[in-house]
Amino acid sequence: MAERVAVVSGAARGIGAAVAKRLASDGLAVGVLDLDAASCADTVSAITDAGGNAVALGADVANEESVAAAVTQLEAELGAPTIVVNNAGILRDNLLFKMSVEDWDSVLGVHLRGAFLLTRAVQKYMVEQKFGRIVNMSSTSALGNRGQANYAAAKAGMQGFTKTLAFELGKFGVTANAIAPGFIVTDMTAATAERVGMPFDDFQKANAAQIPVQRVGRPEDIAHTASFLVSEGAGFVSGQVIYVAGGPRD
Repeated sequence: MAERVAVVSGAARGIGAAVAKRLASDGLAVGVLDLDAASCADTVSAITDAGGNAVALGADVANEESVAAAVTQLEAELGAPTIVVNNAGILRDNLLFKMSVEDWDSVLGVHLRGAFLLTRAVQKYMVEQKFGRIVNMSSTSALGNRGQANYAAAKAGMQGFTKTLAFELGKFGVTANAIAPGFIVTDMTAATAERVGMPFDDFQKANAAQIPVQRVGRPEDIAHTASFLVSEGAGFVSGQVIYVAGGPRD
């Protein structure tokens, strides 16, 4: 895996940053992609300071030309990517009758269109090298969550997208899997706490009480799972949705 190149979207912070740093520690060169390349500086510095190899990439994942340019830059600076982690996402939570068309389109655009565009841009390198790993970030919200019709639809769509990729690309040595995190301490869950009017510490405690392992998750919990799914040893695991939620979901 030391010669492999990965790209992780939404990697400036949170789950994406944790995944990028973990893959770098596994020996991969990593394209750290987010909307603004400058916002990726901390993640890139953490990787390079630890002896890893990374480059910051700025791209709007919902924009075809922007994604193509970022992948071209990554190939030029680190080499052809054969591992992609589609983690970029946004929240525009609201009850259905209050949700605007813009809120719907923005969330579906970043999550689903973004995953489609980045995966499509990278898959040609996977096919050429007869090796590839695709990890798509879903969520337990794919099972439905009040106030998240757009987000739940996008995350459920990620699962169908993942299974279809597994069918289409398997013969080229490419696997595709999805991770569905439960409650993870990130800026997004902090924003959800603010939306429901609860202090974040109290919000975490309330959620931990409902989780079988009696704690909330951390970005590193997701990074561990991503590390396995992109590894050589995961070559017979494809088309799966793995719920990393501290207990059974679906």
